[in-house]
Formats: sequence, structure tokens, C-alpha cells
Amino acid sequence: MGTVSLWKILPFVVLFGCANAPPTGGVENTIFETQDKAKFRVETVASGLEVPWGFAWLPNKDLLFTERPGRVRIIENGKLRAEPVFTVPDVEPSGESGLMDISLHPNFASNGFVYLAYAYNKDGKRVKVVRYKYATGKFTEPKNIVEDIPASPNHAGTRCRFGPDGKLYVTTGDSTDWNLAQKTDSLAGKTLRLNDDGTIPKDNPFVGQAAYRPEIWTIGHRNPQGLAWQPGSGLMFQTEHGPSGFEGRGGGADEVNIVERDKNYGWPSIYGKMTAPGMEAPLLE
Repeated sequence: MGTVSLWKILPFVVLFGCANAPPTGGVENTIFETQDKAKFRVETVASGLEVPWGFAWLPNKDLLFTERPGRVRIIENGKLRAEPVFTVPDVEPSGESGLMDISLHPNFASNGFVYLAYAYNKDGKRVKVVRYKYATGKFTEPKNIVEDIPASPNHAGTRCRFGPDGKLYVTTGDSTDWNLAQKTDSLAGKTLRLNDDGTIPKDNPFVGQAAYRPEIWTIGHRNPQGLAWQPGSGLMFQTEHGPSGFEGRGGGADEVNIVERDKNYGWPSIYGKMTAPGMEAPLLE
């Protein structure tokens, strides 16, 4: 295989952040070779960023992305615009949380809807997803899609993406109160499934069950922050951060899970390759 540019050929971007000071430079046109002699060229598209977290490709191939302190930035024709496109007014960045994901509606080309997921303060830290209209370079018409998700400076989860079924899926962390992941009346430590306007799909697995929040798709998650679907099969994959020493469960055991409706992924009862009746072990740790 010859040398290729990931930026020019593949819709694949890796984001790196610096919490304290911006980097003075980056990797520029560096060639990497794998064990089987495939070669890749890595190009720095933008530098000097402050914890970039999520990104979304516009139909014209420009790239919108978020920075944790609350800024939405744009890379146009391969160059970073100096000023933010938008700054979220009520974001509360601290620890690992702040402005996190950004996603486009499947029909963005016709409706202009963009979804921002971020931490805010409402009698303590919370997370919400807000829909905006994006047109002529401006964010307008905010609408809360889901709010009051328990959060903390750590374990705020919050990847929000549209699935093949056109529904919006939101991953939530346990907000460092890990027992919430098994509480079915809490939105913490869950995968949520919503219509694009924030209403509840009638075919969600726990609709009509009084002990469950109807938004819930799956339970038992610690801090899931990666979400993708396999083309063809429609399988949902999630990546999830494993336990740390402060939880008394040892470090490591980050997980890759195949996530399916109404299943329990075990946290905090099991993690890593542990098993228990009625709980799912990961595909990979």
C-alpha cells in the first residue's frame, strides 16, 4: 500500500487536547509504517486547541467540533477558523466534563438541526442535550431534548449519536455514584433512546413499566463515551472506561461492548470479564 493522507482520503480524525496550555506544534506529514508494511501519513489539521471532544462532518466536508470549555469551532477547507462558531452560554466545565458531543440530525441538509451535549449546573452538576438550528454560520432556536441527567466532574459519559433507526442514543455516566447505574429510576449509567424532538419512542423496552424511566435502552454502565454502529448488521458498539482505584475495584478493564436493547451491562456488580446471571460481559477488555 502506498502513502495516503487520512485527512484527504478517509473521514477519520483523531482529537488531542491540552488542558493547561496549547501545544506549540504537532505532527506534520509524519509517515507511520505498520508491521505489514502499510504506510500512513498523519497531518496536523489544527493545533492550539483546548480539550476537543466531539466532531461532526457538515455536508460540504467542513468539520464542526467542540472544546470542553464550551466553544464550538469549525475547520473550513482544511483550516481552523480563528473565532468560535458558537459558545454555549450555560456550560459548566470541570474535571472531565463540559461541552462534550456534537451530532447532526440525519436530515441536517434540510432541517439544519445540530445536537450539543454538555454539563451545566442545576442544584448541582447535570448533563443535557440541546438541539439548535445551524444556518448561515449561527446557532439559534435552542430546544432541550433531554436534561437533568446526573453528572459530576468525572463519569459524565455523554456520547450522543443517531442510530440506523433514526433515533437519538445518549450514553450517560454513573456520575461517580456507581450504584445509580443499576437504579432504573435514574438516567445515570445508562444508554438512552429518544426521538429527534426528545419525545419517547413507543417501542423503547421499558415504556409503561413504572419502575423504569422510559428513556432507558440499557442499564449498568460506568462511563461509556464511544458509540458506533456496524454497517449492515446494525450492531451497536460502545467503549466504556473501566474502574479506577478509588472505587476499590482495581484499575484497568476498559471495555468494548455490543449493546442491545433492555440488557444489563453489570456495573458495579461486574466489570471486565466477570460474569453474573442476567448481566453482560464485554466483547473485549
